[in-house]
Amino acid sequence: MQIILRVATIVALVTVMAQGQVTDNKSTNIGNIGLTVTSFGRVGNTFSQSFWPTQPSCEYPITPVRSRIEHLFSGGLWVGGYKNGQGPFVSTVTTDYYSNPSEFTQPLDSGLTERSSLLDSRYYSPGAVSHQDFIADYTDSNSVDPGTGQELVGHVPLNVSVHQETYAWEYPSADFFVIFSFTVKNTGSFPIDSMFVGFVNDFVVRNTNFRLPTEGTSFYSGTGIGYVDSLRLAYAFDAQHSANDGPTDNYVSIKLLGVDPLGFVVSSRPALLDSLNSLTHFSAWQFHLGTGDANLLSPATDALRFEKMETSIPSDYYNNRNNPSYLGNAGNRYTLLSVGPFTLAPDSSVTVVFAMVCGPKFNTGNPTDYQNNVAASRKTLCDNATWAQRTYNGEDKNGNGVLDPGEDLDGNGKITRYIFPNILPPPHVRIEPGDAEATIYWDDAPENVVDPLLNRKNFEGYRVFMSRPGFDFQGVQEPYEEIADFDLIDSVGLDAGLPARIDPPKEFAGDANRYVYSFKVPYLLNGWQYVFGVEAYDKGNPALGMPSQPSVRSLGRIFPGPTAAAKDSGAVGVFPNPYYTRAYWDGTGAREKKIYFYNLPSRCEIRIYTVAGDIVATLEHDASTYTGSDIQWFQHYASDNTQKLPGGLHAWNLITDADQAIATGLYLFTVKDLNTGVIKRGKFLVIK
Repeated sequence: MQIILRVATIVALVTVMAQGQVTDNKSTNIGNIGLTVTSFGRVGNTFSQSFWPTQPSCEYPITPVRSRIEHLFSGGLWVGGYKNGQGPFVSTVTTDYYSNPSEFTQPLDSGLTERSSLLDSRYYSPGAVSHQDFIADYTDSNSVDPGTGQELVGHVPLNVSVHQETYAWEYPSADFFVIFSFTVKNTGSFPIDSMFVGFVNDFVVRNTNFRLPTEGTSFYSGTGIGYVDSLRLAYAFDAQHSANDGPTDNYVSIKLLGVDPLGFVVSSRPALLDSLNSLTHFSAWQFHLGTGDANLLSPATDALRFEKMETSIPSDYYNNRNNPSYLGNAGNRYTLLSVGPFTLAPDSSVTVVFAMVCGPKFNTGNPTDYQNNVAASRKTLCDNATWAQRTYNGEDKNGNGVLDPGEDLDGNGKITRYIFPNILPPPHVRIEPGDAEATIYWDDAPENVVDPLLNRKNFEGYRVFMSRPGFDFQGVQEPYEEIADFDLIDSVGLDAGLPARIDPPKEFAGDANRYVYSFKVPYLLNGWQYVFGVEAYDKGNPALGMPSQPSVRSLGRIFPGPTAAAKDSGAVGVFPNPYYTRAYWDGTGAREKKIYFYNLPSRCEIRIYTVAGDIVATLEHDASTYTGSDIQWFQHYASDNTQKLPGGLHAWNLITDADQAIATGLYLFTVKDLNTGVIKRGKFLVIK
């Protein structure tokens, strides 16, 4: 039988949301995936104008600035099976038919609950699993949605309740996946036989800086999909890779991590893991009715949806590029990953866990390889998926679903999942801008941390990173490049040695940290945005199969330039001069432009005039407080507003005091030192 994928159209889902179907939804902002999660099993926001683009659907990466590279229209949970000998019935949160609302509903007063294991989070809870948990409970037992009063036409409940938890971490080894845990309980009076639990997705990989969802078919028809059976991983990528679509060098995927208890599905202990692979099914179909290929027709009934859940599409569809229906070619399709069958007795439950995993594509240099998505391109995605699996496995290191000798680390007699090795705390970092340079300072806090699992110090070294050119306005996939690596001389790693220590440690007014290391980066462009970061990393533990782990990367955002000028020193000026309003490095909006005044005194008044002597704008500059966050360029491209500017720079957005964009022409300006009264003059040219 077959299943249903692809959610409703944008218009239909916007209507459903407006009626109150989404009693609550949030977007993950921990880690590097911005994923909309709802309180009734659906993920993604269908690019509804009520949410997108302010709230990402499934955007990766979202740091250090949002890339606007989206990966998902909509997806979510399916549960299918037979009840009291009748069926099959399939309860869905999303299909590709316009009129189908979610068949899972909540009471009016329900929604998502957020909790966090981070001590400084306002959502902190000792019961949290991850840095950002979203929790919800819902059921398929209603024939009318309590929130909207809408009748769920054609819905035959299986009578199951679902407890949903999603987990996200900011660790570098985990910031590319979000885990979904669905505990499905039979709340009815009869067993559910031949039960399957699945996750359906309408993946769409597009850089929305260059192509928008409003473009319709052309936006949705460029995605290729595939499957890695050994990893239980269904993935998608941009199969068009048009030069006009901007960078979309990403994969998105859904991976089945496990079933708890696995023995609930398979009784033979030695065969647990292999059986899980064989009980996992991958299928796909064309959006809506699809084409004449019977294997790709979208399922319109419960019987056809269930057929999709219990069978797999032939591997020829994702392994053979000569197949006319090869899924790696550009198209508009749904994917389904499901597991089963098993029997769920009344009042019993089973937990099925999936992960949404993202990762960059690797360009082999061969355009054919790049588009056709060879294994080398998928390597990072598969590595990321392995980290998601390792995170889920926890104490169950070999992933066979049972505690083997030596695996019960906490001695509680059951598998403890979601265990990370002790992650080193990040160093405290401070970035100081200078004239065409930056100095990075950090402390030695990670060096004395004892790993409780290993009962010893495990620190190895520090890596220093710098943002890549254009990261702030191009949606660069990997925004950082490593510029230095320092580690202990101990036969592990590079043995480069640690930097010379600052003695005595460097201190700054108002900063309680004492910095013992520094690294200077010269030859920077004044007025350009740079993000620098330092991470600590450990030695790892090969005996336990744990590679070296980095800490969270401590970041600092600066704009180099002259410091505040001393009395009567140096000429004031403007850069760039002349200024071209279509400059590639500025935003496209009229209020996203900027020029800089430089060599300014610490406190001054800047006045801009036309050549006729009319005042255009007046700016007040105070080096001790100025960050540039009052203009839109910084709000958009330095969105966390943590940037640091040297005291001698002040940015202007070329908007007059009358709230108008200035015209092409020559402009004069004065800078009055408010401490001394000295006035200096200059001029600049604007060309549109």
